[in-house]
Amino acid sequence: MGKLKKLGITGRFGARYGRKIKLRVKEIEEQYRTKKYECPNCKAFKVKRVSTAIWQCLKCGVKFAGGAYIPFPAVEAIKAEGKIVSVEKFKKEQEQKVVKEE
Repeated sequence: MGKLKKLGITGRFGARYGRKIKLRVKEIEEQYRTKKYECPNCKAFKVKRVSTAIWQCLKCGVKFAGGAYIPFPAVEAIKAEGKIVSVEKFKKEQEQKVVKEE
């Protein structure tokens, strides 16, 4: 018998799904798992994945929708103060609030 190669993060799948799919998942998850992301609200690098496509900033508590593995895919949406708006619109609103405060 040959030696078993460690499956790493995809070992949780066991004998299911096949080798190629597990290798793809392993590449994606190892690449993005430890990476830190910037919060669109407070600009802190404390964004954590809550569940599939749901991200939360640990500093300010803002929850927003994003991609499955990265928080800002091509189609970006953010949930702030109970409503969902585009990230561009949210950033503009934040800039306007900062200007009004000054």
